[in-house]
Amino acid sequence: IFEGMKAYKHTDGSIVCFRPEQNAARFARSATRMAMPQLPEELFIGAIEALLSLDAHWVPDGPDASLYLRPFMFATDPFLGVRPSDTYQFCVFAAPAGDYFANGFKPVTVWICDDYVRAAPGGTGEAKCAGNYAASLVAQAQAAEHGCDQVVWLDAIERKYVEEVGAMNLGFVLGSGDDITIVTPKLTGTLLPGITRKSLLDVAVDLGYTVEERQFSVDEWREGSASGLVTEAFGCGTAAVITSVGAVKSSSGSWTIGDGSVGPVTERLRSALLSVQNGAAADAHHWLRKMA
Repeated sequence: IFEGMKAYKHTDGSIVCFRPEQNAARFARSATRMAMPQLPEELFIGAIEALLSLDAHWVPDGPDASLYLRPFMFATDPFLGVRPSDTYQFCVFAAPAGDYFANGFKPVTVWICDDYVRAAPGGTGEAKCAGNYAASLVAQAQAAEHGCDQVVWLDAIERKYVEEVGAMNLGFVLGSGDDITIVTPKLTGTLLPGITRKSLLDVAVDLGYTVEERQFSVDEWREGSASGLVTEAFGCGTAAVITSVGAVKSSSGSWTIGDGSVGPVTERLRSALLSVQNGAAADAHHWLRKMA
C-alpha cells in the first residue's frame, strides 16, 4: 500500500504538507483492507517530518513546484505462500516535482474504456494498493493507442457510469455564469476517496458553486456536452492537482467539452487550491501543517 502527498516551501522558508493527517487516515484504511497492520498517525507523520528535516534542501522553490512524497509499506516475511505477513517495512520516498503532464496545464483527451474495469463492488477500489494501478496499465496502453492521454473508468456492473480518469477522481461543471453545479461521482467503495477531490469540493462551496456527489453516466456526459449543459470536465489528484478534460473518445464516438480549452471554473478551482498550498492565500480550513 502507498500514499501520494507533497511538501511545499513557503516564502518564509517553512516547509508544509497539505492535510497529511488525511493521508495517514487513508493509509490506515488501505492497510485494514489489505490485512496489514495500521500505522499510527504519529508514526506516519513523524517519519515524513524526519525526512523533510534531513532533506529540506530538496524541496524546490516556486508556486508550481513541490517535493512529491511516497510513503509505502510492504510485507517482509521470508515466506512463500498466501497469508498475511507478520512483519512489514514502512518507507518514504521523495522526489522534486513540477507539472504532472509534460505539456503543462493544458486540456487532455481521454478514452472511455469498456473492455476493462478498475474495481468492482467489494473489491479493493477504495484502497491505495499497487494492484489497482498495475491492473490499469493495459487500459492506459489502449488509451494511448487511440491518441488519448488518460483512460476513463466505468462501473463494473452496468458499464455506463463514470468513476475515475486514470489515477484521478473526476469532476464535471454543469451550467455557466451564476448558475454552476460541480458534479462528481459519489464514493461507493470502488473509487479512491481522493484528498484533492474532497478539498476541491470544499473550495467549490467557498466559491459559491453548488456541489453534487452522485452517479454520472456516459450518456449524460455526451448529451450534456452536446446541449451545452456540461461546460467543463476535469480530473483531480495529488500529482496533477487538477487537469482539464477537453475531448473524449470512445468506441461509440467522440465529443468535445465546451470549446475544448481549459474552462474558467476549472481554472478558478485550481488557482484557489494552489494558492492555499503555496501560501499565497489564507489557510481558512487549516489544511496546512508545518513539517520543517
